[in-house]
Amino acid sequence: MPLYEHVFLARQDVTAQQVEELTTRFKGVIEANGGSVGKTEYWGVKSLTYRINKNRKAHFTLLNINAPAAAIQELERQQRIDEDVLRILTLRVEEHEEGPSAMLQKRDRDDRGERGDRGDRGDRGDRGFGGREDRPRRPRPTEESHGGEEEV
Repeated sequence: MPLYEHVFLARQDVTAQQVEELTTRFKGVIEANGGSVGKTEYWGVKSLTYRINKNRKAHFTLLNINAPAAAIQELERQQRIDEDVLRILTLRVEEHEEGPSAMLQKRDRDDRGERGDRGDRGDRGDRGFGGREDRPRRPRPTEESHGGEEEV
């Protein structure tokens, strides 16, 4: 059977428990149609790049699915009917990734406060302050340097 990664976004005003119930219901749809769900990851509430149906945030959930195409079609049909689901994305993959997804790894790294290769400097690199302090200052022109007379 083909392998799929499926991500769905649920409205921000539903609770995490309701999202878990949605996930359980969608797992049941897959299993009823002869498939199986390998891994489920709840990524939490995240800000959206743009508004979707008047929502600025959404609950993100990933499902790793091993199922026939008919099961995926039924899952997507059920999700399009459900008003709590804002957006869905299903990708066919050659194999599922082992361990946590990139989103969970990023969240874990952010929770620990690691900065990666940047160290304590942030994104400045070797540029110093990058402001006016690094440039030599030019003297301000005075009226004498203009060489002109004062106007009356």
